[in-house]
Amino acid sequence: MAEVRDPNVHRRRLGLDLRRGRGAVGLTQREAARRLEWSLSKLIRIESGAQGLSVTDLKAMLDLYGMSDPDQATALTEAARGSRGQAWWHPYRDIISPQFAKYLDHESQATSLRVFHPFLIPGLLHTEEYAASLMNVFREPEEQPRRAARITGLRAMRQERLFENQGTDFAFAIGEEALYRWVGGPRVMRRQLERLLEVGTRAKVPIRIVPFRAGSYAGLRGPFIVLQLQDGDDEVLFIESFSGDLLTRDEPSLISEYVEYFETFADLSLSPEEGNSLLSEQIDRLRDAEKTQAGHAG
Repeated sequence: MAEVRDPNVHRRRLGLDLRRGRGAVGLTQREAARRLEWSLSKLIRIESGAQGLSVTDLKAMLDLYGMSDPDQATALTEAARGSRGQAWWHPYRDIISPQFAKYLDHESQATSLRVFHPFLIPGLLHTEEYAASLMNVFREPEEQPRRAARITGLRAMRQERLFENQGTDFAFAIGEEALYRWVGGPRVMRRQLERLLEVGTRAKVPIRIVPFRAGSYAGLRGPFIVLQLQDGDDEVLFIESFSGDLLTRDEPSLISEYVEYFETFADLSLSPEEGNSLLSEQIDRLRDAEKTQAGHAG
């Protein structure tokens, strides 16, 4: 896995290990906070990964919990030093909602992502041109082009960070409709589909295409992302919509429902060979449309 620089990853590791350490000695959060002479809210925030930790405070917790293993202490000390910085997305905080900020923190810690969209290309696969075309549609008229450019820049940084992390597995599923909607026109759309072909050749980045012939299926409920976190079986569900975003890791039955939805797409989807053939055919159609447009312009 690539070297971890995101303070949220360090905070989460500290929270998990220290929570286990407290549990191993049979202390409640309230009892531990009292013996450390801290507020209960401070301990809760440290254990949840919402707050960084100084090396001095870490030593106090290790002493209280009897966590004397030198290798573990060294690793946690390094994590404590790394936990005090700002999240990678901090320069973009003015364009990020609180819910999406929490999602980005989880995304930084994910070992796998399942991403689905029924009628658009998912954001993590966008080309810059495709993303900019969508921003032109969805932003309010009074918004400045600079904001749209910053949103596109944030998305590009997410892609770079995630795809360069060799420890993260990806699986994408899209509805066939997404291939035919000319977002930005034939040239922009051709390049976007070429991007799908390029990404799909990576062994750990399968892209499933759910064809029209699948008929009614669970994906018609809308786009979603399921993240698997580094701490085992813990999963996070993120659903983005115009009425508000949903981010949850505390509703296992709901998360399991969406995981099951995604897995059913494997049975409904085209084979990799069929999917690549469909993409290639549509790319050829778009290339022909470009030539037609160029001829009319001339």
